[in-house]
Amino acid sequence: MDPLDFTGRAVVVTGGTRGIGAAIAAAFLEAGARVLVCGRNPPAPAAADADAPARLADVGRADAGRAAEFFRADVRDPAQAAALVEAAVVRLGRIDVLVNNAGGAPPAPAATASPRLHAKIIELNLVAPLHVSQAANAVMQRQAGGGVILMIGSVSGTRPSPGTAAYGAAKAGLHHLATTLAAEWAPAVRVNSVIPGPVADVGPDPRTAAGVGPDPRIAAGVGPDPRTGAGAGPDPGAAEGGGPGREVAAGLDPEAVARTVPMGRAATAAEVAGVCLLLASPLASYVSGAALAVHGGGEWPGYLADLRGSAYPAQK
Repeated sequence: MDPLDFTGRAVVVTGGTRGIGAAIAAAFLEAGARVLVCGRNPPAPAAADADAPARLADVGRADAGRAAEFFRADVRDPAQAAALVEAAVVRLGRIDVLVNNAGGAPPAPAATASPRLHAKIIELNLVAPLHVSQAANAVMQRQAGGGVILMIGSVSGTRPSPGTAAYGAAKAGLHHLATTLAAEWAPAVRVNSVIPGPVADVGPDPRTAAGVGPDPRIAAGVGPDPRTGAGAGPDPGAAEGGGPGREVAAGLDPEAVARTVPMGRAATAAEVAGVCLLLASPLASYVSGAALAVHGGGEWPGYLADLRGSAYPAQK
């Protein structure tokens, strides 16, 4: 029996319509799972017919007849988070795996960012995953086999995060939240964090401004951000392409990343998705409360840059 065969299992991925979230959804589909993704807006192919029940062929498919389903939700709203979980149970019959992937933040200096922006970033990256997890846990505790919850964190929550202070703090809180939920909800539910570093093949989301720069009206707290249409704050449905730390490599020179990451390159979204498959599988049946870094060895300390070139040349 293949431990990475998810046939018959039901998976929910928040923010799963593009970027890392889409890669995670595609990986579970290819492993045989039934997948439901959510966002505030459907992906472009489904946007033309907002009334049609969306089945996302562009997210990923295991064969010609299978695709992820879409549910419209702003996971910052507890009622919508609960509705997402209810919809998953109705459509899929159960929830075996929840991947809290939605997140992100526009860059903004801590000294000048508005209180509203800071609050929205923490709400999306920390409070929203708690809302969805609470609702999913209630289902998992009742069903045979329990379930698995994965938090998609960021290296921004493990070290200083200049320019994205609230985001880094929220991700640090998310990592801690996972350890606490793992303790409270065991043994029926396992909870773990996946902590990506730079991911090269995730393009910046124009609505979250990754790689574009902050809107000075948002940093000052005056006026809506035309990229989000929602005042101050990232789009929880699309934010898997917008968070710094785990996705920012999309806007960087690949050689600059290679100079700082011991593996010599950024990760791919598929590599992050592969770790999610592992942690959700029976291979990780005794792993809970863990934080698995997917960062290629971390970041080479700046003060040792010269030493790296002479004493630790890159291996070919």
